[in-house]
Amino acid sequence: MNFKSDNCGPAHPQVIEAISQANTGFAASYGADELMHQVRDHLRDLFEAPEASVHLVTTGTAANALALSTLTQPWQTIYCTPLAHIHCDECNAPEFYTGGTKLTLVGTADKMTAADLSATLAASGPGVVHVAQPGPLSLTQVTEMGRLYSLDELAALTKTAAAHDLPVHLDGARFANALVALGCSPAEMTWKAGIDAVSFGATKNGCLGVEAVIFFQPKHGWEFELRRKRAGHLMSKNRYLAAQMLGYLENDLWLTSASQANAKAARLADGLRAVPDCHFLAEPQANMIFATLPRRLHQRLHAAGAVYGLNGGPLDHGDPDAPLPMRLVCDWSITEDEIDRFIAILQGA
Repeated sequence: MNFKSDNCGPAHPQVIEAISQANTGFAASYGADELMHQVRDHLRDLFEAPEASVHLVTTGTAANALALSTLTQPWQTIYCTPLAHIHCDECNAPEFYTGGTKLTLVGTADKMTAADLSATLAASGPGVVHVAQPGPLSLTQVTEMGRLYSLDELAALTKTAAAHDLPVHLDGARFANALVALGCSPAEMTWKAGIDAVSFGATKNGCLGVEAVIFFQPKHGWEFELRRKRAGHLMSKNRYLAAQMLGYLENDLWLTSASQANAKAARLADGLRAVPDCHFLAEPQANMIFATLPRRLHQRLHAAGAVYGLNGGPLDHGDPDAPLPMRLVCDWSITEDEIDRFIAILQGA
């Protein structure tokens, strides 16, 4: 019963097999391999963007930070929410790779609105030499609280950014989970909605460690190549990254895995709704659940071997009825039996 994170789950056998098949003979290095050419063509077709600039890195932090550094000048600021991964979980990597670009927080939660962004932009001082100048907008889809931006919400935000001539980056660490939840196409959730660059996540959804950075304006490609190399993120044996991505995309595995993860999270959420003392902090929309349970129920779950994110205080002492927040994440490999056992422990209490 491990709901700690989709980072903790296994790689999909189809991805492992793709790496094994790539592990024969010699291949050109540093991204000049044939598999990389196939990845580029596949992702361009997938996103309906034949001129898109496509690059691979090993981590989401590298994808986000290097993409933003390509879109940003060091005297600018990047607009994001207070809960954005680039703000809370990347150890100032965006600031480091951009040469000191500031982050400006918009709104109060995991999602921002166009009105929030407009208000923040109105309070900034473009053209005033003493302050940071407006720079890219960075959005997260799925958000850090497991919620989604609708296509209309994305379009409203990118329209606001465009009115100020600001590029828009999408942190898509859980891109596939969002896509299947919204029932739209990759193009509709990115460039057709006004997104300029996307970090297309794969690691959380069945790969060992690969993310794609896609720029829909190819003019950014060469600068990204230089920044990736300078940052130490250009893999010499790139074919193993490309093999992962091809295995991930083949036969729509990326969509199947995300659909499985979302469906299992929905099953888990339905079970939690039947627990009287469980209260959701956000309505689950993809593969993450944020909710509270009394300390005594957390103690019971942990005693039974359940693993998940827990915040809000010590588990072993304190008011047994005090609500403690938790994060539960489902990946493609979680079984229905594990979910049902988790719920049965709560129902038995």
